[in-house]
Amino acid sequence: MRIHLLLAVLALVLSVGVAEAGPYRAPRDAEGHPDLGGLWTSTSLTELERPKAFATLTVSDAEARAYEQRRPDEFANTDIDDIGGRQTEAGFWTVGARLARIDGKARTSWLVDPPDGRLPYSAEGQAARARQAKAHSDSDNPETRTVSERCLIAGWAAAGPPMLNSPYGNEYQIVQTKAAVAIHMEAVHDVRIVRLNAAHPGAHIRPWLGDSIGRWEGESLVVETTNFNPGDAFKTPMGMLISADAKVTERFSRTGPATLLYEFTVDDPKTYTRPWRAQMVFQASKGPIYEYACHEGNYSLPGILAGARREEADARGAGK
Repeated sequence: MRIHLLLAVLALVLSVGVAEAGPYRAPRDAEGHPDLGGLWTSTSLTELERPKAFATLTVSDAEARAYEQRRPDEFANTDIDDIGGRQTEAGFWTVGARLARIDGKARTSWLVDPPDGRLPYSAEGQAARARQAKAHSDSDNPETRTVSERCLIAGWAAAGPPMLNSPYGNEYQIVQTKAAVAIHMEAVHDVRIVRLNAAHPGAHIRPWLGDSIGRWEGESLVVETTNFNPGDAFKTPMGMLISADAKVTERFSRTGPATLLYEFTVDDPKTYTRPWRAQMVFQASKGPIYEYACHEGNYSLPGILAGARREEADARGAGK
């Protein structure tokens, strides 16, 4: 009888323990909010748009391994189109990297809506994107070159928002206080300051990374960014366009001791036929965040301009 009673009590205790386990609950900061602080990395072979090699959002582990084990030169054949394309360099920089896993499934793109994994450009958006690409190929002076070439902010949209993974420099440090959350990224050492419970300034104030304000909603930090700088509309060299009048809404949620789910929605009627939504995952990193000496090592920009002047001189000499 005692044994039966003991087993019944034990079963009840175990059932209560299972019921109380529930979803992961992040540790708290001094204000009682989820603590997002620490070092994180978004390094992955997964891209914003789905490469031609895949037709679905998730693939089996076997399909993922086959994709991950290709030779570096094979990644050059997966561009989405003829403007930009991250994978042209991914094979060189991310040897050994994997497709990201969210909920245990290998993701072929960050885009979850539209479900085809393609950005829903309008005709006007496509035309504006082509104009921006052409303008940034102009070598008349430094100001016509891209912001990443000029070491103003990170390329590949790594600085965001939205913050996308580049082939390298994907370390981020999050520091939160009562009034703000700071996101420091390795690439070009950009720092986004998210002001909590604040309001956007007038439309004439347009920082390089836009104006970000945030609020806590349960287990998530929700960030709304507007007031984008038109000088950073064209995200090179991946070729994505976000107009100065766009609104990006981000959600940061810790889903485990070493994982941070990053979700965002882009609402930009000037460029797209509809809002689009994506999910990324950041993994905890031991770091460190290395020095990113962009200006000190920026030998390419003088070379680009010098090469353009040489081509002009050669053309004049040939009577063209």
